[in-house]
Amino acid sequence: MSYQSGFAPGLFAGQVVVVTGGGSGIGRCTAHELASLGASVVIVGRNEAKLAAVVEEITADGGHVSAYATDIRDEEGVAGVVDRILSDHGRIDGLVNNAGGQYRAPLKSISTKGFRAVVDNNLVGGFIMMREVYNRHMAEHGGAIVNMIADIWHGWPNFSHSAAARGGMFTLSESAATEWAESGVRVNTIAPGSIASSGLDTYDPKDTEFIRTEVTPGIPLQRFGTEAEVSAAIVFLLSPMAAFITGSCIRVDGGAPNARRGWWQLQPASNNEPFDGFHRAQGPEILRG
Repeated sequence: MSYQSGFAPGLFAGQVVVVTGGGSGIGRCTAHELASLGASVVIVGRNEAKLAAVVEEITADGGHVSAYATDIRDEEGVAGVVDRILSDHGRIDGLVNNAGGQYRAPLKSISTKGFRAVVDNNLVGGFIMMREVYNRHMAEHGGAIVNMIADIWHGWPNFSHSAAARGGMFTLSESAATEWAESGVRVNTIAPGSIASSGLDTYDPKDTEFIRTEVTPGIPLQRFGTEAEVSAAIVFLLSPMAAFITGSCIRVDGGAPNARRGWWQLQPASNNEPFDGFHRAQGPEILRG
């Protein structure tokens, strides 16, 4: 069995696409889909064992993939990895800035160190990646960049550090879309809402019940999204079909920001089946209990 993408086979043939955070979750899924569509995928992350496992999966499925370990917050490390990718592959056509993460905590209890760590991970690291890829290759050759943000609309209580970082990435992407248009570089964002990804398993055990019982009732479509539903949006923005789209954001959130409490009582939803073309999807442990 192979990835069941909705896009045409060979769509990314001859292209090299870099996916950060490619060792797990949405990044892993996106790497699989891009490889199934003919791309030479480069996954980047900190955990070499996770990267190696994804390389083994994609290779077994007949795709082309390579892995480079670095911390995206490390300027020298990122510059070195981008140089190695260009030396090994000769080009970078697409960048998916997916690496990131956060933890659940009220604003009053977040330490300055913790706040900076989340901002560095979700904003500064992505900035470093896109700057180095642009300066080293895309400024002369064009390309497409997709930056991951989140469902930050109207604020994100208990995740204010990530809301600040993701909001920064949103406006950074809008700015880059204008500045880099002259080079033929498109820059867009994806804003996932509640997605059934392995990232849910990184939260503290104290948050398990909240995630299981209190998240989906506030979503009009009354469910978690799938990794494949996010990947499909990413692939579209990287593709030639999105050639006139830049500085934009695609929300993949089941309509969550539109549910105005007090104005509309959400009802059980029907006739909306999840799309999950990812043949190796595992789902988070937290939703299996």
